Amino acid sequence: MPNIEQVQPPLEFIAPKFNLSVFKVVTPLLPGWRKFQTPIANIQGENLETLAQLYQQFQQGKIRFLIAFRHPSTHDPFAIAELLWHLVPQAAKQQNISFNAPIHSHFIYDRGIPLWAGSQVGWLFSQLGGIPIHRGKLDRQGLKTARELFANGEFPIAASPEGGTNGHNEIISPLEPGIALMGFWCVEDLLKANRNEQVWILPLGIKYHYLQDNWSAVAELLTEMEADCGITDLTPPSPPTAATLYPRLIRVGNRLLSLMENFYQRFYHQDLPTSENDELPTRLKAILDVALNVAEKYFDVQPKGGLIDRCRRLEQAGWDCIYREDIPDVESLCPIERSLADRIAEEANLRMWHMRLVESFVAVTGRYVKENPSFERFAETTLLVWATMNRIKGQKINKRPNLGKQKVQMTVGEPISVSERWDVYQTSRRGAVANLTADLQTALERMI
Repeated sequence: MPNIEQVQPPLEFIAPKFNLSVFKVVTPLLPGWRKFQTPIANIQGENLETLAQLYQQFQQGKIRFLIAFRHPSTHDPFAIAELLWHLVPQAAKQQNISFNAPIHSHFIYDRGIPLWAGSQVGWLFSQLGGIPIHRGKLDRQGLKTARELFANGEFPIAASPEGGTNGHNEIISPLEPGIALMGFWCVEDLLKANRNEQVWILPLGIKYHYLQDNWSAVAELLTEMEADCGITDLTPPSPPTAATLYPRLIRVGNRLLSLMENFYQRFYHQDLPTSENDELPTRLKAILDVALNVAEKYFDVQPKGGLIDRCRRLEQAGWDCIYREDIPDVESLCPIERSLADRIAEEANLRMWHMRLVESFVAVTGRYVKENPSFERFAETTLLVWATMNRIKGQKINKRPNLGKQKVQMTVGEPISVSERWDVYQTSRRGAVANLTADLQTALERMI
């Protein structure tokens, strides 16, 4: 996120305006853009004929559907675009499945992305049919737009039920109920319009694999992280393997936790129920809770729900202090009012740092590598710890260290009918949404 020192006008809604001309320009540029921006060397798809058939039925007016994709990485949009723009049309041609070009989708994205990626990204997402959503509040305009496009849009919709990336290929964060709820809204809107399309949710698995186990690159990164943590009694050089690097990763983790525990105890006067003798997962859980407590006390936000829910609410509380909807015209403020508003915005930005710290580390369990010390798990965890340390150092984490080229495996799951659950939804809305969300979580976990 940018370093904000002044009050900002309210965040405007970036309306989706699909532009075929922009789409035609972006499509051939995708492979080169992906090569420049990501370590992805290859993208493969499985069960693509299912998705091709859904697009055919969609264009025939028989169905509406939403693609619910796993979101392990910020590189996922590149993989999904490759899937829709290239792999699905190729599979359809091989299976003699006919439909009209372009094969595309509207998509839901976090309204905060253009804040750190740049306004040009917001413009591009708009031209490609993206729908921005504020994650920490009831975003009526965003949800209304998504609902309208789900029922009446030119394309299906794609969205992540996890709500954000978690950095792990083999851990799925708890799903948010919004995807299931949108499915039932679509059924309701179609019935009101006397339309007979069936509504489906399609699980889409995304998994990254390194082409080579580059333990030397991980060892070099750990050396940098050890120096950043002030670890001076370095481990004697040895051939880099999971067995030799795991103790170093654990030592970095424990050292980082010790520094953070002292930081919050000494300067924020927080009591921690743990000590250095406790296991790493226990200490980690406690320090993340304390970091969020510090921000929650400042913003007067109640600590409800899990860590991710708490992060979302804190993000919105910070935005409310920075992007002031209660000030119609920032420039019309008198100098004293403007200075006070700037002070509030600057302090809100600083207090959100605690939430961003947790956001970087929230998916780390402390057991993930120990349970299966594969190179993928080791690399994922090391990069998450690196991101947390760089967040503390005040450095950007968007461009992470390259630990090697990767291939992406995209797996199209079996569609889940929402229409068939309509009667249950009418009887118990909350129960129907919860059951559909649980079934979607199970479907995504099966594809790991």
